[in-house]
Amino acid sequence: MAIATTAVQRGPMTLRDWGQLLLLGAIWGGSFFFARIAVAEMHPLVLVLFRVAIAAIALQLYLAIRGPSFRLAFPHAGLFFLLAFANNVVPFSLIFAGQTALGAGVASVLNATTPFWTLILANALTSDEKLSWNKLAGIGLGIAGTAVMIGPGLLAGLGGPVWAKFALIGASLSYAVALMIARRFKGVPSPVIATGQLTASTIIMIPVVLFTYGPAGLFSASPPVWAAVFALALLSTAFAYILYFNLVASAGATNASLVTLIVPASAILLGLLFLGERLALFEFCGMALIAFGLVTIDGRLFGRR
Repeated sequence: MAIATTAVQRGPMTLRDWGQLLLLGAIWGGSFFFARIAVAEMHPLVLVLFRVAIAAIALQLYLAIRGPSFRLAFPHAGLFFLLAFANNVVPFSLIFAGQTALGAGVASVLNATTPFWTLILANALTSDEKLSWNKLAGIGLGIAGTAVMIGPGLLAGLGGPVWAKFALIGASLSYAVALMIARRFKGVPSPVIATGQLTASTIIMIPVVLFTYGPAGLFSASPPVWAAVFALALLSTAFAYILYFNLVASAGATNASLVTLIVPASAILLGLLFLGERLALFEFCGMALIAFGLVTIDGRLFGRR
């Protein structure tokens, strides 16, 4: 049965949608800076807990002050826990496990396959997000661009174990499933969806972290690390997920998943702007391929021609 209640095919994304997508890609690209600082002193699973917990508290306060009421989430409690598993707990765990044996380049490329899996699921489960030549071609160009942009880092990590690669693909599939779940929150405001998901993720992660590591030393990180954790939680999680779910509602699951193509390019550009890093020719070529892929997915340029 199709998830959508209408058989009208979605048109190209609006300028507002593209703006939100690019802003979200920039924010999630910047999360690598904060995470790089935080994991120096904090175990990744502990970081996940603090990331979702601080973001959930901030959004609960936001809803209490500005609204809408969090009571809108209560009828969907079970769905929120499904979304938390599919969008946070499962993919975060699989990515962490896979990256213990794979290079960052391979991990980035495998994560960039999320739009492909989302398009396949959306075609099977929805009536308004069907397969089209421009979407398939654009996603293929985007994945190829990500691979080219990673360049030597990709080649260095190709020899990793098969199980680790399946773990990263599993994470991408989990994100695609999460997008199908997110579509079911018809009429629920984006801040409420973001708050519900992160609150459910916090409830899940607390016993996982306490059982695995215990309470000792959880708060022993240095001030710079805590600053990075709060930046990761407030900007790259709380605010970013409001943008994300707003984009799912306005542009559709497949279009929202395109952010995984933008994140690697965003991270490299931020390194150029703020860390004084230099771009190699292959990185420029990779970003050009990603840009051409996004134009192909949009389809309007080719439609005019």
